[in-house]
Amino acid sequence: MSTIPTLVVTPAGAADAYGKVASGASDPAAAAGSGFGATLQRAIEGLVETGQKADALSAQAITGQGNLTEVVAAVSQAELTLQTTAAIRDRVVQAYQSIMSMPI
Repeated sequence: MSTIPTLVVTPAGAADAYGKVASGASDPAAAAGSGFGATLQRAIEGLVETGQKADALSAQAITGQGNLTEVVAAVSQAELTLQTTAAIRDRVVQAYQSIMSMPI
């Protein structure tokens, strides 16, 4: 079972990362696997995996081979994951719109 990774950002960590980027000390090739895009990609892959697991368990239940409790748990987890993803997307869009409406 895959879960969406949790990002913990502290003010000190953010300041340190900003300082590395501002000074040019950050290696873009090394940071490519651990950046925001990579984290977002892993989260989306987890979402897809959770949905596929729920679909597979649902198909087994339809044929009479699956455990109903596992099906309900998998479908509930897939629903919660999808709701979380939609909430994050809404916040990202809201942040983008706020930034775009700022005067230069």
